[in-house]
Amino acid sequence: MYKKLSRSKSERIIAGVCGGIGAYLNIDPTLVRLLWIFLIFLGGGGIPAYFIAWLIIPEEY
Repeated sequence: MYKKLSRSKSERIIAGVCGGIGAYLNIDPTLVRLLWIFLIFLGGGGIPAYFIAWLIIPEEY
């Protein structure tokens, strides 16, 4: 069986992107959120990446 990347409905703060990535990688979504915040402070690339992920990753059903 394979995993499918999707935005989480239960582990969401804004759109469920970090929760979905955390579930896909079997890691705590908080770690994904911290990494995303680090990318934002590193140069701002995390903000457009989040919105792109929000648009292209489907919501779980």
